Amino acid sequence: MSEQSRWPGMSGLVLAEPLLWEKGCPGRIGASLPESDVPAAPLEGFERETTGLPDLSEVDVVRHFTRLSTWNFGVDTGMYPLGSCTMKYNPKINEKLAALPAFCNAHPLAPAQLSQGAMRIIHETEQALCEITGLTACTLQPSAGAHGELTGIMLIQAWHRAQGHTRTKMLIPDTAHGTNPASAALCGYAAVKVPSGPDGILTAEAVAELMDEDCAGIMVTNPNTLGLFESNLAEIARIVHERGGLVYGDGANLNAIMGYADLGRIGVDVMHMNLHKTFSTPHGGGGPGSGAVCVGPVLEPFLPGPRVAEEDGRLVWKAAGPQSIGRLHPFYGQFGVILRAWAYIRTLGPALKRASELAVLNANYIKAQLRDVYELPYPQASLHECVFTDKKQEPFGVSTMDIAKGLIDRGYHPPTIYFPLVVHGAIMIEPTETESLGDLDGFIAAMRDIAEKAESDAASLHAAPRLTTVGRVDEVGAARKPVLTGDM
Repeated sequence: MSEQSRWPGMSGLVLAEPLLWEKGCPGRIGASLPESDVPAAPLEGFERETTGLPDLSEVDVVRHFTRLSTWNFGVDTGMYPLGSCTMKYNPKINEKLAALPAFCNAHPLAPAQLSQGAMRIIHETEQALCEITGLTACTLQPSAGAHGELTGIMLIQAWHRAQGHTRTKMLIPDTAHGTNPASAALCGYAAVKVPSGPDGILTAEAVAELMDEDCAGIMVTNPNTLGLFESNLAEIARIVHERGGLVYGDGANLNAIMGYADLGRIGVDVMHMNLHKTFSTPHGGGGPGSGAVCVGPVLEPFLPGPRVAEEDGRLVWKAAGPQSIGRLHPFYGQFGVILRAWAYIRTLGPALKRASELAVLNANYIKAQLRDVYELPYPQASLHECVFTDKKQEPFGVSTMDIAKGLIDRGYHPPTIYFPLVVHGAIMIEPTETESLGDLDGFIAAMRDIAEKAESDAASLHAAPRLTTVGRVDEVGAARKPVLTGDM
């Protein structure tokens, strides 16, 4: 077997694909329509010759999009060790259930008596999420994670207003997810950074120093973006509550602690979860997602409505109460995503705890196998992800970006890089529980090969990726000067 057989990246047949504007040829047509019996009446300024769209045959269109599909990489293609954003395999039974006609053809305006099955899915998913988090009530309306974050802060803000409080600040740790400050700012709060301690977690002393009567509360990502559990959170919550604030929990990393952490008992008042991460529904490419929000008793009156309730053995829609923050979604939420998450939860049941165990095991296995060749800023045991840096590769002129591009040539999607910001040259890896030992070993072999190449052949990494249709691009230039039309 060749050296490269250790990982899935290979050179081979790579089909180049021009733009549709380059493929088009005047006169080509990909559809046969019946002759119209209505006299033609072209709209002024919208003649066929002025649209600028290419003329394509059916085979042109089919081959174009089929070839583009071969360039895609996703969880059905291979390992997706993104880090900070759980990307795990989506079981196909979830897709089969979501495709059942009774679900996919259900109309959100149908009356409750004709929607009992869909309402049961929503109701049971809410109950399951409350049990998993240790909180008491749930809404599935938010469309995705950042929307769930915003919902959580809106609930905190509504509670403060009901108490007659006017608070202007929100505490946000330096290891929080990057959207947390934005969610706080959208609600009018100024973000106050809380520094993490030397071991990468928050200290009660740092929070006590900053938590004053002008702070609405604290937003804590737990486990945090270093992959570490915030073990001081109960004491931090006590301090925040004593000073009139509330605790928001960012549950984007819930995949590490299902069945192990009761967030309600720890002191969290509101928490969002990403059903499209932890509960194994497809995500990426802008959606769809689902940012479920669970709350404790103090915030339940403020939840958006309508909500599902059970009365006399039947499910009904209950209007929001007078303190509700109002609707967040035209209907109830991303039902197709909710349905897939329900299927995943029902399939695993108590074994959700085992999923977390394996996610933690896999991350620590990678950490142990690579710690001799990549710098570990926080060497203690991690949870679902581990963070390396490029410190050992810097003397050879190899950066985190070079490492990420080298992984592409070896058939792996790069992990999150240069985040969290508290770690210089960060390489954040999250293998999830769905990867086998063989897959993990292949990824480890690729990472070790890159580390060796950094010392012996740094130029090859500077040129990576070389086996892709498009080589290394000027990503900074692309972001600053995007080309959004077919005119090059």
